Amino acid sequence: MYGNQQRLATEEVQDLRREGGRWLRDLREARGLSQRQMAILIGAEYYTLVSQIETGRGRVPPDRYLSWASALGVDPSVFVRDLMRFYDPITHGILFKTDAAPDAAK
Repeated sequence: MYGNQQRLATEEVQDLRREGGRWLRDLREARGLSQRQMAILIGAEYYTLVSQIETGRGRVPPDRYLSWASALGVDPSVFVRDLMRFYDPITHGILFKTDAAPDAAK
């Protein structure tokens, strides 16, 4: 298993996860959902999973992207694209030509 997808410092990865968690929390709150309601909609046994992800201590598993997108009312491709900014910024930068893309000349 590839352990360091972004080749970023652990602190940078944690900062991105926290930022991603805030983004997810904002989407959930905009829908008027509690963490418990969100957990039910995504099929999680415990609402603490939502809490952990929103605080950056976890990430949305890829096999749950569709359920999260549906619960949050976001088109799945837009959801995954935006989530990738936080979970895999280098790939996101390459695919979408953002500042996170590494310099090709290096």
